[in-house]
Amino acid sequence: MARLPRLSIPGLPHHVLLRGNNGQVVFVDDVDRREWLDALTTYATECGVALHAWVLLPHAAQLLLTPSTVDSLSRFMQAVGRKYTRQFNLRHGRSGTLWEGRYRSTVLQPERYLIPCMVSMDTMPVREGLVSEAQSYEWSSHQHHIGRQVDRRLVAHPVYWQLGNTPFAREAAYAHQVAEGVSAADLQALNQATQHGWVLGDAAFVLSLQPRVERRLSRASAGRPPGSRKSID
Repeated sequence: MARLPRLSIPGLPHHVLLRGNNGQVVFVDDVDRREWLDALTTYATECGVALHAWVLLPHAAQLLLTPSTVDSLSRFMQAVGRKYTRQFNLRHGRSGTLWEGRYRSTVLQPERYLIPCMVSMDTMPVREGLVSEAQSYEWSSHQHHIGRQVDRRLVAHPVYWQLGNTPFAREAAYAHQVAEGVSAADLQALNQATQHGWVLGDAAFVLSLQPRVERRLSRASAGRPPGSRKSID
């Protein structure tokens, strides 16, 4: 089956996943992690991207962001990936590709999936066995969202603002969400949508976006399309 064009819809949040090639480590130490974050800071404004959340794992990076134009996301990921790869290879005496092909991403219905996506990202280090609780992990935006640090590269999404009328109320509400965790159903939906590049939202949300893009936005139905002799999916 042919690979679908990457999906980018301005003004909507995108969950982005970038993995190391063949599962290799892409963040060896804190210097690597700071260089990656510096690249995010450098190119977010330049490429027209609002960064809402991030998490760095030894073998992968995840981002939650909103692009301002159709090509903002691709330009941003290309710029960050190239800059970081050059620095990584120079520091660690290696050459060649670092990443597992192209990044993967999904467009999220914000009022339904933005907070579950943030919670999924913040609890990923726990699921990976790196820490016992999310607040113990240094290399994510979790500390910012619960009020323990200030990360000036981040732009709060309106859905996060709706968690409370004051910073303290929002931070407490979000900390409670993280303590509750993400449901197995939401986690599976986020993983599948990101891996395959589908829009993640209810039927009405997906339908409302279809006129804005030329590719399909959700998995094709199983079975033969009406009037066809065989499936073309």
